[in-house]
Amino acid sequence: MAMRVWEIYKTRFCNQAGCDVQFEVEVVYPPEWMPDTPPRVLAHRCSHGTICNYDEHAGCVWSGTNPLVDPFADRS
Repeated sequence: MAMRVWEIYKTRFCNQAGCDVQFEVEVVYPPEWMPDTPPRVLAHRCSHGTICNYDEHAGCVWSGTNPLVDPFADRS
């Protein structure tokens, strides 16, 4: 059976939050009988995202308010 877990991707200092936050990804690992299938990222979140959404200022791309923004996309 496939396994879904939230894993820490990065830990960074956030100027908006004023503290260290953890960027997390939800990863699906394939079942044991499909060893050649790579894991897939389903979702992303910030450990401080919910608190940022309650503030008066707009949250960043990690806060999860805009589903069309992929924070893992290459911006260069």
